Amino acid sequence: MATEATNGAGETNGAAAEKTVTFTSLKPQLFVESSKASDAVAFYKAAFGAEEVNRISHPKRKADQELPLLLSAEIKLGSSSILISDLSDDSTALVKTVGTGLVFCLETEDIEAAIDKAVKAGAVAEGEITEGEGACCGGRVGMVKDPYGIVWLICTPAKKCANVDA
Repeated sequence: MATEATNGAGETNGAAAEKTVTFTSLKPQLFVESSKASDAVAFYKAAFGAEEVNRISHPKRKADQELPLLLSAEIKLGSSSILISDLSDDSTALVKTVGTGLVFCLETEDIEAAIDKAVKAGAVAEGEITEGEGACCGGRVGMVKDPYGIVWLICTPAKKCANVDA
């Protein structure tokens, strides 16, 4: 069973102890071009077998707008969750542009089948499958880019190292 991450400190020099804060999960939020979040959720279901667990649409969307703004859709990939949202031009939006510099890593034993499924759903395979020390995960790794510009590494499960210094 996984342990929960905690932040906080105990008593220091006789001072009152700080309250310990416990986090139960981390959910990255991925912003895609406006009105494409629903398509992205459908793609992640088809390409990676994601399960949609929650959806929240904008309550004050104008009637003349064809598609409702998706504030967030929570999808589950394995034991992890990701929030997918439409990028908004609203002045209160947390993010103003579609992000770059983001890479997700999915672990599986069958990299070829996973890449093939993602490509059939609309992703583009990037490069060849790499193996060994040159691979970021230490095993085998392939890469696809989804229709929304996000890079997904598809790796064999990371090998446990005996001599790891923190």
